[in-house]
Amino acid sequence: EGTGLGLSVCQGIVRQAGGHIAARSEPGEGTTVDIYLPRIVADANIVAPIPVSSSPRGTETLLVVEDDAAILDLIAQALMKLGYKVLTAQDGQAALDFYGDWPEPIHLLVTDVVMPRLNGSDLAARMLPARPDMKVLYASGYTDDAILHLGVLDPGLHFIQKPFTPAALASRIRRVLDGTDDPPS
Repeated sequence: EGTGLGLSVCQGIVRQAGGHIAARSEPGEGTTVDIYLPRIVADANIVAPIPVSSSPRGTETLLVVEDDAAILDLIAQALMKLGYKVLTAQDGQAALDFYGDWPEPIHLLVTDVVMPRLNGSDLAARMLPARPDMKVLYASGYTDDAILHLGVLDPGLHFIQKPFTPAALASRIRRVLDGTDDPPS
C-alpha cells in the first residue's frame, strides 16, 4: 500500500498557505476531509515562474530516488535539461540493487525521506561507506522540524521540503554540490 503520509503532506502544504484541515470519520459512513484556506481579497500578483534554463547547471552524476513515479520523472527531466547525468530509482532498495555497485562516481544522492522497502536515511547510510565523497540531499513533504522531531533524520543534514519548484531544487543541488549550502542544525 502506501506510506500513510499523504494527509500529512497535505497538512504541511495547507499550513504553509495559512490554512488548516479538519477531518471527520464515521464508521460505515467514510471520512470527510475539509480544507480551509484564507480568502484573498486583493488582486493577486502573478509572478512568472523562473524557467529551468536560467537555473544553475552542472555535469555531475545525480542519483534521484523518489517513490512517486510522476515526481521522479519530472525531477529527472528538469535536471537532465540542466546538463546533469541523472540516475533514477523508485525506492531505496531499487537504488541499491541498480546502483550499489555502479562503477562511476555518484556525486549527489537526492532522496525522498519516507519510502517503502528502504527509506532515504537508511539508503544513504548503506551507500556512503563505499562512496564517502557522495553528498546527500533529503526531500520530504514533512517540514524539516517535523522530520527532526520524529527522529527520521539527524540535525545538520541537507534537506529540501516538498513541494518545490524545479528552479528551487536546481539551486539547492548546486549549493550542496559546491559546498555552499548550510544544512539546518
